[in-house]
Amino acid sequence: MQLFHHLAWFFKRYWHRYAIALLMLAIVAVLNMIVPWMIGRSVDQLLDTRSLHDSTQYLIALVGCAIAVYFLRFGWRRVLFGTSYNLGNILRQHFYQRLTRQGQAFFNAHSTGDLMARATNDIDAVEMAAGEGILSGFDGLLTFILVIIMMFVFIDWRLAIFALLPFPIMGGAFYHLSHRIHGQFKDSLEKFSTLNEQVQQAMTGMRMTKAMGREHIETLNFDQIAENAAESNYRVARTEAKYEPVIGLSLGGALLITLLAGAWQIHAGQLSIGKLTSFTMYLSELIWPMWAFGWLMNIVQRGNAAIERLEQLLTIKDSIDDFGTEELQATSVSVRELTFFYPESSTPSLKHINFEFPANTVLGIVGPTGAGKSTLIQLLMRYWQTKQGQICLGGKAIEQYQLAQLRSAFAYVPQDPFLFSTTIAENIRMGNPSATFEQVREAARVAAIDDDIMNFPEGYDTLVGERGVTLSGGQRQRISIARALISEAPMLILDDSLSAVDVHTEQKIISHLRSRTGQSVIIISHRLSAVEHAQQIMVLHHGEILELGSHAELLQQDRWYARMHNYQQLEKQIGERSHG
Repeated sequence: MQLFHHLAWFFKRYWHRYAIALLMLAIVAVLNMIVPWMIGRSVDQLLDTRSLHDSTQYLIALVGCAIAVYFLRFGWRRVLFGTSYNLGNILRQHFYQRLTRQGQAFFNAHSTGDLMARATNDIDAVEMAAGEGILSGFDGLLTFILVIIMMFVFIDWRLAIFALLPFPIMGGAFYHLSHRIHGQFKDSLEKFSTLNEQVQQAMTGMRMTKAMGREHIETLNFDQIAENAAESNYRVARTEAKYEPVIGLSLGGALLITLLAGAWQIHAGQLSIGKLTSFTMYLSELIWPMWAFGWLMNIVQRGNAAIERLEQLLTIKDSIDDFGTEELQATSVSVRELTFFYPESSTPSLKHINFEFPANTVLGIVGPTGAGKSTLIQLLMRYWQTKQGQICLGGKAIEQYQLAQLRSAFAYVPQDPFLFSTTIAENIRMGNPSATFEQVREAARVAAIDDDIMNFPEGYDTLVGERGVTLSGGQRQRISIARALISEAPMLILDDSLSAVDVHTEQKIISHLRSRTGQSVIIISHRLSAVEHAQQIMVLHHGEILELGSHAELLQQDRWYARMHNYQQLEKQIGERSHG
């Protein structure tokens, strides 16, 4: 089967656990076969002697079997299901590791809701197949074989043939239902992914939904998606519900045939009442194998549908190659003839970029919206794979470094700062887990956020909520800056990270940054006042370097930078007069 072929590595790794569980299952199956035989012998003995004395040994043996079955069932459940839960844990770890190795292109193509659904529902389905699938397959088959042996060999082979006449019909029905479930369950997983994506989007965008008055529209949209998911699940449930009637009708027919044929054989003196009792009990023992076969086909088809979706992601090629072996020694940056196209775009976002950025200096990057500023930074950190041109760090191409080592060289504050759902102190300390509380406070002071934090009732122990929802935009940005500042990374990148703070706070942060030594700094900003102190300023326009030089040099050129500087200075003067 496709599912078990994909999981062969897991079964090889944990074969000893499965062997122990299956051995206990086999012993339980054998003990269950002894019970009807002993009851039949007891019935015949009672009818012959009319005394309970000779049946006492059978009663004691039955009690012993029951106790043994109890402890063995506890043992195999613990071993078998515990191993399958371990599979779920391994798959989720592997899944998460694969996500951490993917670049931005991967996450642009896969929604958060879909990834969450695959990490939960899909892995649960595979986990169930590795536990209950093995149980139902092995135990059902073993019980079926033992029952058939007991019926044919120890009771009456002619009666056994008659009793099994309805079973081929049941097998055909199972085959038909299992194929239907595969497609239906795969569709239900897809629908659940869509629903999960919609829920995640609704939760994160609730404020915007309310602000735009779209509650009714979004509710109707959500209701439709939820109804589609429910209808898909109903189709699966309706198909699954057909298993039990098929089993019931088949076993009911088998029991009817057994009673008719058995009564005729008793009348003819070919069968004893005790043997017919044993045979009827063995026939009832077939309820579990029949149900197990139906359940096996069900959960295996579920698992097949789930593993197909998981394999799409687990086997997908890393969007960023990671074969580097070099050690990072310096942080000087050199970019030569860099041209970059986003996937499925025919227009380059960057064209023929060339510049040098010495270590321990400050580079300012400015330009209109959509000029390619953030794209350049993301290429430097290898969030995207470059095909044209070369980026060197410390004199070596960035592809020669391991991704983890390369990215550890950057303390990055993105345009949209992300805070984790923990305390302010823990959010800042993520930049340096070993930092002391005093170091945390010092980073906050440099980021001009310490006073704000101390005004909170819980201070640095204040919980920020999901994505920092309890804080203002400026506070989130400054906490993100503090997290980057506490890092020991040799290069600091502020990607328009001062846009939500006022000019006074911006200048305070810039003043602190100018006093830092031993660290390269790249500042992307729409406010030219944030980059005036930089040794080198780059003006990007439509993906090309329009100007490159110091603040004074660019002012003398009287181009985009100089005109924008004059405009912002005029805007500042007008603002000061209006407040004067």
